[in-house]
Amino acid sequence: MTGSPKKVVVFDYGFGNVRSAERALARAGAEVEITGDYDRAMAADGLLVPGVGAFAACMRGLRAARGDWIVGRRLSGGRPVMGICVGMQILFSRGIEHGDETEGLDEWPGTVEPLRAPVVPHMGWNTVDAPADSRLFAGLDAAERYYFVHSYAVRHWDLETANPGIRAPKVSWSDHGEPFVAAVENGPLWATQFHPEKSGDAGAQLLTNWLGTL
Repeated sequence: MTGSPKKVVVFDYGFGNVRSAERALARAGAEVEITGDYDRAMAADGLLVPGVGAFAACMRGLRAARGDWIVGRRLSGGRPVMGICVGMQILFSRGIEHGDETEGLDEWPGTVEPLRAPVVPHMGWNTVDAPADSRLFAGLDAAERYYFVHSYAVRHWDLETANPGIRAPKVSWSDHGEPFVAAVENGPLWATQFHPEKSGDAGAQLLTNWLGTL
């Protein structure tokens, strides 16, 4: 990156590895602030929404902090937002945990469901199959591995773009017992199921790629 550092807010709503995200973004060259303040989150060049734990709890925390409103307002103005782990999952229409359904932010159609795999949670390093023209994974080898910790995922991508004038989202996949969505790039909204802040040099490059779009 050239010029002054980009200002990034790591949104603090009580659910997420905010300190590790702060450190990783700072190493990538950003000016980082951890806050749940509405005005600061709206004014930042980029907003990072982390998330750990249960889908329903994250949604309650996000709504209580007006994070749903902030994400929607930023995206309506083309302002970059990035979600990580459950911070990605809540961008979909709904989550199902223990038979209970919770509404998500509905930025993308899709359901977050339990992974069907011999071993759950999916914890550890795994590869990602990204589109050749991905900006998120630019400069990264297909053999790179990223750090995952999750028991739920989006197993089907439901958004079809029939209008040739609308750019279709770029969807990356990984596999743990079955394929699942590992990352999405959709205009100003990007997200990863894995933790780039815990994914070593590959994760650092990925965050640098995101900062380069701000």
